[in-house]
Amino acid sequence: MIGRLTGILLEKNPPQILLDVQGVAYELDVPMSTFYNLPVLHEKVVLHTQLIVREDAHLLYGFGSLDERMAFRQLLKISGVGPKLALSVLSGLSLVDLADAVARKESGRLTKIPGVGKKTAERLLLELQGKFDVVLPGKTLHAAASAHSSDIVNALLALGYNTKEADWAAKQLPADAGVSDGIRQALKFLSKA
Repeated sequence: MIGRLTGILLEKNPPQILLDVQGVAYELDVPMSTFYNLPVLHEKVVLHTQLIVREDAHLLYGFGSLDERMAFRQLLKISGVGPKLALSVLSGLSLVDLADAVARKESGRLTKIPGVGKKTAERLLLELQGKFDVVLPGKTLHAAASAHSSDIVNALLALGYNTKEADWAAKQLPADAGVSDGIRQALKFLSKA
């Protein structure tokens, strides 16, 4: 019903904002990923929206990108996941991190999100399998390709390198590098740096 709003940002009270659209002020709940990318007060902002109609309320949710809104809609399709929990999931993990956690079946990353217990995390992993191919075209491929790079970065951190060095070395590697080969190559890059 309301798919997008363009207006002036009047208030920012996480996770809620107030948006003035030609004299009508809309209250929207936004995930923290959108909240952190909002402009300063009294600046123009464009948000993609999702209206949830309940018996006792009409709730409007805003998103900085269409991908975020599509992920929100996918989360709402899961039994036991309401708008508040879906917003919490999108606030706790970036879309790429969420797609990566689902692809790698890492429930531990999901249980760190407030309101997500072990059973809910397992249900999310099960229900979201394959959904991000549609929601995040191209990004899941990047997340899957970088699956080895996170293992490589962790190995470099364990060897005493700092985060900046480990991330830099991992970015120098080809996308198809395996873990052990990637660690060897990363160590060569770091020894030359």
